[in-house]
Amino acid sequence: MIDLKLLRDDPNLVRASQRTRGADESLVDALLAADDARRAAITLADNLRAQQKQVSRSVGAASPEDRPAILAKAKEMAEQVKAAEADQVAAEAALRAAHLAVPNIVEDGVPPGGEDDFVTLELVGEVPEIDAPLEHTELGAALKAIDIERGAKVSGSRFYFLTGVGAQLELALVNLAMEQAAAAGFTPVIAPALVRPETMEGTGFLGAHADEVYKLADDDLYLVGTSEVALAGYHSNEILNLEELPLRYAGFSSCFRREAGSHGKDTKGIIRVHWFDKVEMFSYVRVDEATDEHQRLLAWEREFLDKLELAYRVIDVAAGDLGSSAARKYDIEAWFPSQSAYRELTSTSNCTTFQSRRLNIRARGKHGVEPVATLNGTLCAIARTIACLLDHHQQPDGSVYVPKALRPWLGGRELLQP
Repeated sequence: MIDLKLLRDDPNLVRASQRTRGADESLVDALLAADDARRAAITLADNLRAQQKQVSRSVGAASPEDRPAILAKAKEMAEQVKAAEADQVAAEAALRAAHLAVPNIVEDGVPPGGEDDFVTLELVGEVPEIDAPLEHTELGAALKAIDIERGAKVSGSRFYFLTGVGAQLELALVNLAMEQAAAAGFTPVIAPALVRPETMEGTGFLGAHADEVYKLADDDLYLVGTSEVALAGYHSNEILNLEELPLRYAGFSSCFRREAGSHGKDTKGIIRVHWFDKVEMFSYVRVDEATDEHQRLLAWEREFLDKLELAYRVIDVAAGDLGSSAARKYDIEAWFPSQSAYRELTSTSNCTTFQSRRLNIRARGKHGVEPVATLNGTLCAIARTIACLLDHHQQPDGSVYVPKALRPWLGGRELLQP
């Protein structure tokens, strides 16, 4: 959630952010009104409690004649305090609801507009020229690496099996990603895929994108769409040591997405599926270090895709396509020859203090307790990356070239052959 002090001091900044996102500016006014109402409710309750104490203290010193009236007044004051405290609780709940409805403030320089209004920052590598390229589904079937038909039989549409070399590719990618992350100072983590509602809400995934989330109603638990959720909740309700920041984690987990509203989009293959595994980077940093950390996360993502020898572009995502938690997001899109298009493989978001405020995460330094910033970045979304590797590195004879960095994890093989 955004800083209420910033909202009070400069509401026009928050309104401008909403305009850049193409979001509802009236939410800012609703939050201001809820903040005013809560502060008024607190003041009234405090004043009534003070008056109640004065009346209560006067009972002992009152004469027998005056005591009944004072006792009646004390009873009346107690009822007023009770009502005022109930109003305060309601005002605090209304403030929280209004607060949760306002997304993070967009960083200066983020392109305005929607999904198609991104800005390309850089093109990297040479796009392979392949005559009549096959889709990853055809290549995966020939290699006996992907079994979509049986995935649908067992679990329904947008599920799959990785078999044989497909399963080996997953393990190779996980090992390569974790090796790189550990070398960069990240703590490897195997993260739970089920989280409590407060953790899911705290990361911002129960707002506009709540229909993407799977919920286990009987257990009041949610399936994560990224290990970002569990890693953000890892330090919830904690005060960290400012001198120990940054804290960096590389989380592996299975991820689940309902893909609501995506009917007809990438229904073929394993690019947009309901379940996949992923290695996610997550950082807790000082607030003034967040922008630099964002660039570091982007550089680590680029390093990984360079190891996979892929051609890609780096884009600055437009404000209207940002999630509610992100102040800025960079995507890396790799080239799929069969589609003659760049498709997203990784993204990295600077969430500033938005998530840490929701999850009550702070840090103590020499000058007291202060907020911390959180950032996340995909190192490898495995199913989609396998699809890209097959598509991008296919050879005329139907084999698939293995990037040098992956060979140690695949028995030294240079080609995957049908």
